[in-house]
Amino acid sequence: MSGLLLLIPVAVCLGILALVAFMWALRSGQYEDLEGAGHRILDDDKDKPRPS
Repeated sequence: MSGLLLLIPVAVCLGILALVAFMWALRSGQYEDLEGAGHRILDDDKDKPRPS
């Protein structure tokens, strides 16, 4: 029973931390362009010079 007195506040704090991180990601634009990365990986890079 005494373990719950420690585990419940820890779980609540971790949940709040995850919510804050998610809200930060939304506000910073992390989810603005969901399809852009998928399209960029398929683009052909023939016009760009390759680094040596």
